[in-house]
Amino acid sequence: MTDKLNQIGLDNRASKELSDKLNELLANYQIFYMNARGFHWNIKGEKFFELHAKFEDLYNDSLEKIDEIAERILTLGFTPLHNYEDYSGISKIKASRNVSGGKDAVQAILDGYKVLLPLERELLEMAGESNDEGTGALMSDYIREQEKLVWMYSAFLNK
Repeated sequence: MTDKLNQIGLDNRASKELSDKLNELLANYQIFYMNARGFHWNIKGEKFFELHAKFEDLYNDSLEKIDEIAERILTLGFTPLHNYEDYSGISKIKASRNVSGGKDAVQAILDGYKVLLPLERELLEMAGESNDEGTGALMSDYIREQEKLVWMYSAFLNK
C-alpha cells in the first residue's frame, strides 16, 4: 500500500494529476507575469503613475506565485515546466503585444484572471478530493486575493 504513496504520503496517481494541472497553472502564470511586466514598462497616459506602480505589484506577486507553484510541483514529486515553448503551448492566456493604454492593460489583466481563477478552483477541488491540504491552502489563498483584485480592477473600468 505504501508504494502507492509519494514522499509526503499522498496517492501517486492523484499527485500526478495535481502536478499536471499545477503545470498548466504555472504556464498561464508565466504568460500573465510577462504581460504584467510589459504593461508596467509600456503604460502611458493620465493614470501612468498609479498603474505603473500597480503593475509592478502585480508582476512581483505573480513571480512569487510562480515560484510557489513550481515548488509545490516538486513537493508532489514531479518536475515543473521550465521553458517558454512549454508555457506558450499550453497557456490559455496569450502574450499581449504593444499595450500601452491603461484601460486595455487592465482589461487584459481581468481577462487573465478569467483563466487563472477557474484553474485554481479546479485545483482546489482536486486537492480536496486527494486530501492534499498544501495545494488546497495555496489555491484558497490565491482565489481569495484574486477575487478582490478582480473587483478592484473592474471598479477601475467602471464595470
